Amino acid sequence: MELNSHHNQLTDQIRECYGRVVWTHKTHEKCADILDDSHNLIKLVQIILSAATTTGIFAAVFGSQPFIGYISAVISLILTILTTYVKKYDLGGLSQKHRDAAASLWNIRESYLSLITDLTTKSIDEPEARTKRDSLQASLHKLYKGSPSTNVGSAYKLASEALQQNEELTFSDEEIDKFLPVSLRKTSS
Repeated sequence: MELNSHHNQLTDQIRECYGRVVWTHKTHEKCADILDDSHNLIKLVQIILSAATTTGIFAAVFGSQPFIGYISAVISLILTILTTYVKKYDLGGLSQKHRDAAASLWNIRESYLSLITDLTTKSIDEPEARTKRDSLQASLHKLYKGSPSTNVGSAYKLASEALQQNEELTFSDEEIDKFLPVSLRKTSS
C-alpha cells in the first residue's frame, strides 16, 4: 500500500472520530437544555401549587366554604408527589453533569480539529499523529465513563437540527471576519 494512502486512511479515521465528538458534544448540550427546561417548569409548578395550597388553607380556615379545604388537600398531595419526584430525580444536577461533559468534549473536539489541520498541512508526521489520536481516544474513554448517558431521544433530534439545519458549528468567512482585525480577514467586506 502506498504511503499517501496510509496518510489518507489515518486522516479519514481521525475525521470520523472528530464527527462523533461533534455529535456527542452537541447532544450533551441539548440534553442539558431539555433538563433545564423541565427543571424550571417543575419549580414553577411547585411555586404555583404552594401558593394555591396556602391560599386554599386560609380560605378554608377563615371562610365559610369547607370544599376549599378539600381542594387544598388534593393540591397539597400533588405538590408532595411532585416534590418527591424532584428529590429522587435531581434534574438540575443532571443538567449540570451534561454541561460539564459538553465543556470537556469541546476541548477534545477542538483538539481533533487541530490534529486534522496538522495532518492536512503535513506539519506533523504519521507516528506523532497516531500518538495524539491515541491520547485523545484515552481522554474520550475516561470522559465517557464519567458522563451521564445521552438517552434523551429529543436531544438527538435537537442536536441533528442544530448541526445540520441551523449549522450551529459552522461559520462563513464573512462571519469569522467580523471577529478578526482587518489585517487577518479573508473577505473584503
